Amino acid sequence: MAKGGGGSGIPTEGWGEYLKYSFGSDYVVHNAAIGGRSARSFTREGRFTEVANVVKPGDWVVIEFGHNDGGSLSNDNGRTDCPGDGAQTCQTTYNGVKETVLTYPAYYKNAAKLFLEKGAKVILNSPTPNNICESGKCVGDTSRFDYYAWHAAAELASPDVYHVPHKQYAVQAMMNLGPSTVNANYPKDHTHTGPYMADVMAGSFVLGLKCGTTALGAAVKNTTESLTKSFYGACIPQNSTVPI
Repeated sequence: MAKGGGGSGIPTEGWGEYLKYSFGSDYVVHNAAIGGRSARSFTREGRFTEVANVVKPGDWVVIEFGHNDGGSLSNDNGRTDCPGDGAQTCQTTYNGVKETVLTYPAYYKNAAKLFLEKGAKVILNSPTPNNICESGKCVGDTSRFDYYAWHAAAELASPDVYHVPHKQYAVQAMMNLGPSTVNANYPKDHTHTGPYMADVMAGSFVLGLKCGTTALGAAVKNTTESLTKSFYGACIPQNSTVPI
């Protein structure tokens, strides 16, 4: 999602850089994502607060984490979340500082509340997948973070909080593109996308918007038909960008 894609000199890009092409000039897309962050580290570094400080009523905020949220706190890298889907907490010491670590859904919900207080609407995404075609055959991918993202939106139960199953749309597109195209566009490893695949990930999110009922989806320049007739595929039956 982040600008530059975290490639460290290798030509990678984040999907957030391509989102602007699906909206007209009356929408300004600001990509505040930072590579290598988790919901926890983004919180600890004060980055959600930085975004909230510039958010205005009527803005839309898209939140997506998951690639860096796994791991074990026994060898804490500063990014791993506390296991669980609720109010569980874990105690750790990172960089010499004691820290109470929350769960992934808790970080999502806390961030969403910051933006809701500013009058913004919030979309909580499931994370994009790693390269599902790395073995030479494209195999579907799921993780606990897919459920956690939906769960956070459901628990907030706000008319201004939405969920897009971004991973499912991305997996569908990758399956349709096939191994040759997908593998050629992961130039560094199975996580960091090249520019073309970043654009695919952006389009997958846009299709998730178009298949839902948000006002943001209605503002997308692409038609639903133009997307569903391409490799992006059909609307997913359980897609829900309506408030949960």
